[in-house]
Amino acid sequence: MSYCVLVPDDLNRESVELLKKQSFKVIAPGKMTRDETLSAIPDADALIIRSATKVDAELLQAATKLSAIVRAGVGIDNIDLDAASEHSVVVMNTPDGNTISTAEYTFGLLLSLMRNIPAGHNSLSTRRWERKLFMGAELHGKTLGIIGFGRIGRAVADRAWAFGMNVIASDPFVDDDVAGMVELDELYARSDIISLHCVATEQTRGMICAENIAKMKPGAYVINAARGAVINDDDLAAAINSGHVSGAALDVYDQEPPSPQNPLIGLDNVIHTPHLAASTVEAQIRVAMDAAQQIIDALTANNFRNVVNSDAMK
Repeated sequence: MSYCVLVPDDLNRESVELLKKQSFKVIAPGKMTRDETLSAIPDADALIIRSATKVDAELLQAATKLSAIVRAGVGIDNIDLDAASEHSVVVMNTPDGNTISTAEYTFGLLLSLMRNIPAGHNSLSTRRWERKLFMGAELHGKTLGIIGFGRIGRAVADRAWAFGMNVIASDPFVDDDVAGMVELDELYARSDIISLHCVATEQTRGMICAENIAKMKPGAYVINAARGAVINDDDLAAAINSGHVSGAALDVYDQEPPSPQNPLIGLDNVIHTPHLAASTVEAQIRVAMDAAQQIIDALTANNFRNVVNSDAMK
């Protein structure tokens, strides 16, 4: 039986060739518009997406043949999981491919923030020599609080230990007897630096808010290479302006690209990057190849891995 796989986002070409070797019909012209995707989706048995394509009720209603979706990456907040389950469409992600790149990038943000690297670069780029302005702090001996202790959170912890940091973590899905696990309020109170590695859910959305920021150790730093929705931008900006939070390094935003009115943009002690944590050649190849293989296994062997809406399997 021949299957049709729709790829409306840019995907590594090796993964597309892997699908074609299965004699699948593959629609992968590169970045497709919403209208182009809606036009093509009725023929698709499977869909591979990245973060740009929004899989909502309208798209799923038009997807009359669709049985499987793979998100080439971890976050699935651009997919309406309830609507997918209602249409018996199984949604999977590829949680392994981005781990190393995101963990390494988190440390890039952390070092840049604690040692004022971007500010020092910008100063010298304008031919100023202002060493005394950019006194930093060592990571050694600091307490890193990791919110979300999955693959990426654990990879960040490994790197933190190598720097001589103390690591604590909070995750409701991890057993309490895992070393370093604490309640969230304790993490806020003890951490010199808080690094976010949780997905965006109803429980985590806006969790870095005025109420929880008030529980943080004065002078703490915040790192976010997870999902922008977990931060209340107004509340974090207010805490930075007041000095309660010393600074932040942000790679993700609730709205991407962020609005010009975003209160965090332009603050001196905030580092911004445009969602680059998983943007390495190696990571993009891994997630694309994982996505393609998961589609092959699902369509040809009824083997579904990394399912995020188990209700659809019923």
